[in-house]
Parts: sequence; C-alpha cells; structure tokens
Amino acid sequence: MPDEAKWYVVHTYSSYENKVASTLETKVQNLHLQDLIKEIRVPTERVVEADESGVEKEVERKVYPGYVFVKMVMTDQSWYAVRNIRGCTGFVGTNSQKPDPISDEEVIRLGIEQRTVEVSYEVGDSVHIIDGPLDGFIGTVEEIDIDKNMLRVKVSMFGRETPVELALYQVEPVD
Repeated sequence: MPDEAKWYVVHTYSSYENKVASTLETKVQNLHLQDLIKEIRVPTERVVEADESGVEKEVERKVYPGYVFVKMVMTDQSWYAVRNIRGCTGFVGTNSQKPDPISDEEVIRLGIEQRTVEVSYEVGDSVHIIDGPLDGFIGTVEEIDIDKNMLRVKVSMFGRETPVELALYQVEPVD
C-alpha cells in the first residue's frame, strides 16, 4: 500500500534533536499534515550518572544523538516539510531525494516501537518458530523474558539440542 506510513530517520545538528522534533510538530499542525506525518520521536532512556563529587542522579539521555525518527507517508509535501526545518541536515539513506524507510525489524530492534505479543505458552511448552532463519523448527521453551520481549528455546539441530534466543513474536504455541 503506497499510502502507508513508514519510519524514516532524520539527521540533525548535534543537540538539535528536540528542537527539530518540536518545530516539526508545530509545522504539522499549522500545515494540517496530520494525515502525512503521523509520529515524531526522539528516543531517550533514563540512566544514573555520578558527578565529580560522586553524587548519583538520574538523567534522561538520548539513545541516538543527532537523529529524529519520523513516521510518515513519503510525498513531496511531507519530504519538503521535514527537510526544510532549521537544524535538520537531511534524511538518512542512500538517496536524499527519495529516502528509504527503515524496516519493521529495525524499528523494533532500535526500540522505536514495541510489538505487543500475547504469550500463550510457558516454560516447558513446545513452540513452532514462525520467523527468522529457524522458520519451521519446533523447540521447547526454556526461559521467557516479557520485559525484554525475548525467550530462549531449545531446538534440535543436527542431532544436538541447541539453545536459541528469539523475539516473542517469532514463535507460536504448537497445537
């Protein structure tokens, strides 16, 4: 579907990420581009840092300094709106005139979006691998980590039991 919004990576001047994001949000509102530019993100994380005196405090740090992630439908109008913001140096990719979106797998791996998966299996259950290089294999669940969206499955390959880490969405229970 050509009108489907995809995630694009925008490169910014150092420390301009929040300014670019807020300016773009204002521009989207003023130009009524909500149908084209759906979401704007500057991923951050909370970390504990110690200053020179050893006092620890929690601070928010940008996960990808110098980058803003924009979920948008790529048209000439949306490209122009993003590209012509002060502090924006352009889209990341091989072709700045028609940038490539990042893949769904990259979106999840980079932590821009989280896939919510309903886990209907538990440790010891058999699961069918439905995605990735082991697609079609059946394994036994050894460990489930909901917070990290991962699980460890023991798969029989070449006559040996091999533990494999997979994302929760890559398996489904065996009926």
